[in-house]
This record gives sequence, structure tokens and C-alpha cells, in this order.
Amino acid sequence: MSTTLHTSDLPGLPLLHRGKVRDVYALGSDRLLMVATDRLSAFDVVLPDPISGKGEILTAMSNFWFAQTGDLMPNHLLDVAVASVLPAGVDTALYQARSVVARRLKPLPVEAIARGYIIGSGWKDYCARGTVSGVALPKGLRQAEQLPEPIFTPSTKAAVGTHDENIGFDQMVTLIGGELAEQVREATLAIYRFAADFAALRGILIADTKLEFGLDEDGTLRVMDEMLTPDSSRFWPAEEYRVGTSPASFDKQFVRDYLETLDWNKAAPGPRLPEAVIEGTVARYREALRRLTVA
Repeated sequence: MSTTLHTSDLPGLPLLHRGKVRDVYALGSDRLLMVATDRLSAFDVVLPDPISGKGEILTAMSNFWFAQTGDLMPNHLLDVAVASVLPAGVDTALYQARSVVARRLKPLPVEAIARGYIIGSGWKDYCARGTVSGVALPKGLRQAEQLPEPIFTPSTKAAVGTHDENIGFDQMVTLIGGELAEQVREATLAIYRFAADFAALRGILIADTKLEFGLDEDGTLRVMDEMLTPDSSRFWPAEEYRVGTSPASFDKQFVRDYLETLDWNKAAPGPRLPEAVIEGTVARYREALRRLTVA
């Protein structure tokens, strides 16, 4: 049975950050407890209704991918039992499957995005300018078409309630330096290519994904936060994929499509979700996890 958690409450642990989905607590000066709640954001607005069990699915999927890609890029995870760091009196069952203990890193102020298909904001940019984040693409591409090669398109890292903005690679170099920017681009594309090939064998097309990176105390680059989940990626069922339309998906596009039918200005507060939309969303997340992780 899955648990439901909209907002974490861990008395005695300093809360460092409450993001769109994750709540981050300090464990001393060098470790973090990261809790994936069941909050869901759409159009950069956190919606009022939790998606029961979503945080557990996100954690299981991220941990799966961190393990699969460990040879490509070190990550933030530590082999520490969650139960051993929870405050006394806290319901361990509520936090066990949705939390991880991680290294405390210095986050890079950019989102690292790999795109293998032209969709979403990338499609809008392409239609307007023929490029995505300054990357020139062939003429005549159709919506949701696979790109000749995956491309790297960074963005700013926006605060809760504000929007990420696509930036060019040169802007990323200005923010974090040329050598580090090259490392991030290389790692992002390597992880995406590996994951896309892996998922395709299991009936999922990964259209794009967003990764976050940070530096540890030794200056080593590590991938952090979450990895290749339906919250940070577009997952399409291969059997329903068609070029020229926005494909069916295992991610939160299901919620976005519902919200587009409403008279809502896409500003906080977000609207309540019908039970059918909540159940349909978590069913898609579960199916993605099953396809990827069940041999």
C-alpha cells in the first residue's frame, strides 16, 4: 500500500528548502534528507491535491536510474538507512520509501536538458526560429519527430512559482565556466542516450529529460535531486507514438491536458483535480515504473 504525503513535517530537522515536490532537510553540515512528497506542479504552479504514492514512485525510479548510470556519472546518494536519521516519533512507514540520504552538494544554477524529440517548449522555439536554445535544427521537422541526434538545451533554474527560461550554451558558460559547462553537457547527453536506449527496449520513448548537477567538497561533479522520472522527463508509450501530434504519455502531461480545458490563468492558486485525473496520473506513473524496472 502506498502512502500519501503533501507536506512533510520532521520536528528537530532543519528545513532547508521546500520545492515543488521535494522537501530537503539538513543532517549536520554534510548530509541531506530529501523527501519526495506527493505534490504535483503544472505550469510551475503547485496544485492543491496530492497524487497519492507519487513520491514513492519518483524515489524508486530515481534510485533505479542512479544505480544504472553510476558508471557514467557519480551521484549524490549515500548508503544510509532513512529510518536511522528520522526524528523520534515520526511514522517511519510514511517516509521510508519516499526519502533518501544524500551528500550535501553545491548546486549548479542551471537545469541540464537533453532532447531527443522535438516537443513542448522546444517545438514552440523551433516553429518560431528554427532553433532550440540556439541549436540549429534541420528544416521541415514535424511535432514530436525524433531529432537526428540528441541535443543539449540548458535553462535557468527557477524558484517555486516562477518559470525556467531556456538559455544558450554560451550563457551557461558565463554562469558556471567553460570547463564545467562542457562536463555537464557531456554527462547529460551520455545519460540520456543510455536511458533512451534502455527504455526503448521496454516500450518507452524518452522524448526529453531534465537533470540537475552539483559539486561536492572535492569539486567532483555529481548528478543530484531526481533522475529520469515522469516529473522530469517526457515518457511516451512506444506503441502509441505518432509523428505530427502530441503523443500520449506516462508523465504529467495527462494533468496539463486536463488543465488546458479549464478557464485558469496558470497562476497560483492552482485548481483542484477530479479524482479521475488523480487516479489516471498515478496509474501512468506506476506503469512507467513497472515497464522500466520489472524484468
